[in-house]
Amino acid sequence: MAHASGKTISVVGCGWLGKSLAERLLVEGYLVKGSTTSPAKLAGLKSLGIEAYVASLSPDPRGEHWSELLDVDTVIVDIPPRVSHLGGDFHPQQMDFLAAMLNKTSVSKIIYVSSTSVYPELNRVMTEADVLESGQSASPGLVLAENRMLDLASASRRVTVLRCGGLMGYDRIPGKYVRGKQNMTTGSLPVNYIHRDDVIGIVSALLRSENPDGVYNAVAPQHPSRREVYETSCAEFGWESPTFKVPTHSEKYKLVSSDKLGSMLDYTFQYPDPLTFHYELFYKTRDN
Repeated sequence: MAHASGKTISVVGCGWLGKSLAERLLVEGYLVKGSTTSPAKLAGLKSLGIEAYVASLSPDPRGEHWSELLDVDTVIVDIPPRVSHLGGDFHPQQMDFLAAMLNKTSVSKIIYVSSTSVYPELNRVMTEADVLESGQSASPGLVLAENRMLDLASASRRVTVLRCGGLMGYDRIPGKYVRGKQNMTTGSLPVNYIHRDDVIGIVSALLRSENPDGVYNAVAPQHPSRREVYETSCAEFGWESPTFKVPTHSEKYKLVSSDKLGSMLDYTFQYPDPLTFHYELFYKTRDN
């Protein structure tokens, strides 16, 4: 099957987001390669039509197929930092090794999936310009990783960093994680969520766009309170709603703006309001 120039893509990290993104890109006519760290997931990815490889960054490259994986026009990097398990230095080291490999390729476009966890909670609206260096960040290692990718930009290579809000949708249901909890003190804080379908739609729009280099927040434009979101999703699935109390001290928050993305990219959110996100229970947990 012949593919036009610009139509070969690798998704490095075919997890909850990456796998669904790869499926969408296949439908859009791209030749899609992808990586997983789990040999058990390889057959499933291949059955979808993804040219899949087992490859990992531990933090150095492991696996025999990195050269094939990076022999594409576009690379989308979607590797969870896992700071709580691996520490703050591990993910930047992963990106150091990946950047060194990418520098030796003819890849012309890189999209790095980051997170709004880079923003400190300063009780105000946060924009991309608020965190440019690791010292400004609540997650310094993640900003180091972002900047390692941004340093790859050149006259012939475009790099976009997408700082995603809390990824929700389908079986990631906010109420599932707090049902039945008592006396929560964070109910009044705004959420910074985004539906998985919107992340995929934004990446698709970025691939068609000629200009958005740099850093962009990807967050649903509406920011209801956690209490509203938790109660709404618990009610939808018949779960016991958490209870809330007035906090004894002022809880810190951030409200992440995606206005820059909206002004630079021709994209309309499918789910602008976290109160109306689409969810599905794919499986029943033991306590359902």
